[in-house]
Amino acid sequence: MEDQREALRKIITTLAVKNEEIQSFIYSLKQMLLNVEANSTKVQEDLEAEFQSLFSLLEELKEGMLMKIKQDRASRTYELQNQLAACTRALESSEELLETANQTLQATDSNDFPQAAKQIKDGVTMAPAFRLSLKAKVSDNMSHLMVDFAQERRMLQALKFLPVPSAPVIDLAESLVADNCVTLVWRMPDEDSKIDHYVLEYRRTNFEGPPRLKEDQPWMVIEGIRQTEYTLTGLKFDMKYMNFRVKACNKAVAGEFSESVTLETPAFMFRLDASTSHQNLRVDDLSVEWDAMGGKVQDIKAREKDGKGRTASPVNSPARGVPSPKRMPSGRGGRDRFTAESYTVLGDTLIDGGEHYWEVRYEPDSKAFGVGVAYRSLGRFEQLGKTAASWCLHVNNWLQVSFTAKHANKAKVLEPPVPDCLGVHCDFHQGLLSFYNARTKQLLHTFKAKFTQPVLPAFTVWCGSFQVTTGLQVPSSVRCLQKRGSATSSSNTSLT
Repeated sequence: MEDQREALRKIITTLAVKNEEIQSFIYSLKQMLLNVEANSTKVQEDLEAEFQSLFSLLEELKEGMLMKIKQDRASRTYELQNQLAACTRALESSEELLETANQTLQATDSNDFPQAAKQIKDGVTMAPAFRLSLKAKVSDNMSHLMVDFAQERRMLQALKFLPVPSAPVIDLAESLVADNCVTLVWRMPDEDSKIDHYVLEYRRTNFEGPPRLKEDQPWMVIEGIRQTEYTLTGLKFDMKYMNFRVKACNKAVAGEFSESVTLETPAFMFRLDASTSHQNLRVDDLSVEWDAMGGKVQDIKAREKDGKGRTASPVNSPARGVPSPKRMPSGRGGRDRFTAESYTVLGDTLIDGGEHYWEVRYEPDSKAFGVGVAYRSLGRFEQLGKTAASWCLHVNNWLQVSFTAKHANKAKVLEPPVPDCLGVHCDFHQGLLSFYNARTKQLLHTFKAKFTQPVLPAFTVWCGSFQVTTGLQVPSSVRCLQKRGSATSSSNTSLT
């Protein structure tokens, strides 16, 4: 009996679910009926408006062409009437001369004949009939104003409802990813003169294969594209790939999206490892600010927490950043945090090959600032550039301004004006570490080194702040400078 009850309960549940599905479908059908009514009314109104617009245009063209015919007829009539009037007057004058000449010829008084003949001759010479052109000034042919709308009639007869545009095809061979820009090129499978514009959508992803239906990143939309290509500029490549899709639109409807494509967006992406930072550095993602009370505040918090006089563990430190699971750990424990006068913080991603580029903008009022690379083994008391384990450009605004390249406790004074935004290019295999004015791409200095182990981006600041920009590709101008050998010629062999 209990089994039968359980079976009946399952049947009831199944029926309830099915009933709910049917009710939902009925509601959907009713809504579709309402939509059909509303949409059909709208397209009918649009059709009538389009035909009315066409009628108005044809009527306007008709009035204009009729006006042209009337103006041409009036002009020709005026010219012919004037010529007719002139000819009539000339004919009357000529007939009077003819009658006078006949009368003179029949006269019997020979004494008056010479004088009369001379007058007739002079009259003939001045007669309008002999100064009159006997060619019509205008033609009576009006064929140049005739029309033939056979082609237009065929076009009108071929009028149809706007077809749905085909899906574009993205041309990967012509598309380009460079300088943190993406140029996407596409084409239509068939020529379609009715296309008004295109819509491009893109999103970031860490998955290499075909775009997935569900992604954490939303599609970004760019509308109103008139050409079959578009360039996205100023991008930050903080993920490995980007998905793209395009659809064509005419005045009435949008077509289906193209098949989505995935483009690789290689760039150097890292974060600052707050667990390595000096306690006087307040790290917030990619921003760092020197805080004179930082260490003291942490000591006070640690004492309040456990009543002991030792420094708080970095695990509980508010400055500790959450490392990315895909990042290589820096290899530093809590007691290896930079200390004393080494106001340093490292990046969280090792460089062990290839070319990488990042930029850093520091506060010009900072008393001291440095940027470069360092081995993971850089000591907690060691300052950037003062040992063989680090290379850096250093700006000093304390007491007197200096701009130097430092390595192994050796320094070279640099002459270019100090830019407020520096670009760093590390070619690990070539052993090149180059610094640029990030805005103008002017080469400032290049270290020629032999890296014996992976390096980390390294930064130092005292009484100031800085902001790091990652997710950047190596700029084309930087690659060109390196190919021309500028890096080699600019290196200082005393700072290798």
